[in-house]
Amino acid sequence: MVHAERAALIEDLSRVADEQWTVPSLCEEWTVHDVVAHLVDTARTTRVGFAVALVRARFDFDLLNTRGMERERGATPRETLARLRSVASRTSTPPAPLDTRLVEEVVHGEDIRRPLGIEHVYAPEAVVRSLRLQARTSASFGGAKELVADVRIMATDADLVLGDGPEVRGTALSLLLALSGRRVALDELQGPGVAALARTS
Repeated sequence: MVHAERAALIEDLSRVADEQWTVPSLCEEWTVHDVVAHLVDTARTTRVGFAVALVRARFDFDLLNTRGMERERGATPRETLARLRSVASRTSTPPAPLDTRLVEEVVHGEDIRRPLGIEHVYAPEAVVRSLRLQARTSASFGGAKELVADVRIMATDADLVLGDGPEVRGTALSLLLALSGRRVALDELQGPGVAALARTS
């Protein structure tokens, strides 16, 4: 599923004009080009390489990601796209659950596509597995475990109910984005728990 999503994103990006790569993504302070470079970096990441890079970044995940993005960002969009294409079939991963690779592809796929007006249908299993992982991962590692503890998440397009509290309803993709800190998805959700989600996301 990771490889399929990488291939789909490459296909979409191959039709995007160079000037569109400067558009701000949904990922705060990063352009579309920056997020693509980040995906190249995460695709290259190995367990040992991640540990070494994290130590060098003084255990600062933001600095780690910024350094990786800057390292893999080509001089032109075409160069960065070629790099993404060259790593699309890699199976390496940092020391984390394998489903983190799905979170990367789905959430960052939307970080890129939505600002560019590109629609994509993700594999339902990829979205649900990503959502489940985010719901059981603590905020310190980029998840939303603490957030889900205060609301009841219900996917309208999948057999998925998580947490306990005021109800929040929406598609699995919208819920995933909201739990991943993308506030733009909050407008796509319904239920009395949305307000609580908005205050803490």
